[in-house]
Amino acid sequence: MMVARRAHVAVISGGTTGIGLATAFRLLKAGHRVAVFSHGEASVAAAGAALAETFGPGMSLARQVDLREPAAVRNFFREVADVFSAPEILVCNAGISPKGTDGPADVSDLSLEEWNDVLTVNLTGSMLCCQAVLPAMKEKGYGRIIFVGSLAGRTRPRIAGASYVASKAALSGLSRVLVSQYSQYGITSNVVAPGRILTPLIGSAETKTNIDALARIPAGRLGDPDEVAAVIAFLASEDAGFVNGAIIDVNGGEFAPS
Repeated sequence: MMVARRAHVAVISGGTTGIGLATAFRLLKAGHRVAVFSHGEASVAAAGAALAETFGPGMSLARQVDLREPAAVRNFFREVADVFSAPEILVCNAGISPKGTDGPADVSDLSLEEWNDVLTVNLTGSMLCCQAVLPAMKEKGYGRIIFVGSLAGRTRPRIAGASYVASKAALSGLSRVLVSQYSQYGITSNVVAPGRILTPLIGSAETKTNIDALARIPAGRLGDPDEVAAVIAFLASEDAGFVNGAIIDVNGGEFAPS
């Protein structure tokens, strides 16, 4: 486990389950203080208790926040700054991917409500988080921003719907803008693009969708959240200062760009 040269404050959206929670454990083990949030009351309570039990009550913070509510997002970041200090690490991991019983809706059947909701959470929510941390990062001359994208935003999607794919692909564009505007202030921005990872979002490994996905993965298995968290933790570290504007695929070889 990599130990940080300096302890920082990290915020993880969607940080109470799956990849987000695994990342919280990684960053706390490295010596950082970590604040996590998500929309689900039960998952926030469970994650908060688990983090406090493992690392002590003064090292972490868990709150219920809806990314659809800009005021709530701003209030959360103010609380983090008051309790710890302004975050120097931001992991934008929160995301929703609506699916019906027959899979994602065809574009011709996609409702505007679903389209707007997914982009509000997955894309606009990430932008709001960036707006909350960038001024202090700029003032300190240091920052790490990591977006959790998706295999679906990198190549032809087989499972995800149009709203999810568009939102995840757009995170790469947002990251490039941050590279252009904030690199001179010691702030890096990168994207991690997971493939099929065993998280609550994708359900059991025994579903037909996941069994079909397994056949496409050269590694011969589905991924573990901690494998993605390890990459995020590196990008969040001081050792990753020259990794900037990258998209790192973590998918067992299912997509291997040239």
